Amino acid sequence: MAYDNFLAERIYRILKDKNIAFSEKKMMGGLSFMVNEKMCLGIIKDNLMIRIDPEIQDDLLKRTGCRMMDFTKRPMKGFLYVEPIAVDLESDLEEWIQYALDFNPKAKKSKK
Repeated sequence: MAYDNFLAERIYRILKDKNIAFSEKKMMGGLSFMVNEKMCLGIIKDNLMIRIDPEIQDDLLKRTGCRMMDFTKRPMKGFLYVEPIAVDLESDLEEWIQYALDFNPKAKKSKK
């Protein structure tokens, strides 16, 4: 399993309900949701990946099921993994997604 398709459907529905323009891109062995042509959030296996404001990172890391994204075997500042237990409820998933959406206008685009 490359990524959790059910989680992808839930994210897709939440973004649509919020009227967020986005595109999907397969990358890093998972699925990324691009907002304003910037990686905003995604799925790696069964974990939600979010790009957040590094200033709130330490507070979010105190929450159950949240950890630093270490895709490259090194922690990546401003990127978090959120485990399935922390997004089981729709309201919890929406909250995590909102952190990523809030940071998106400040995030820098990747160099092409």
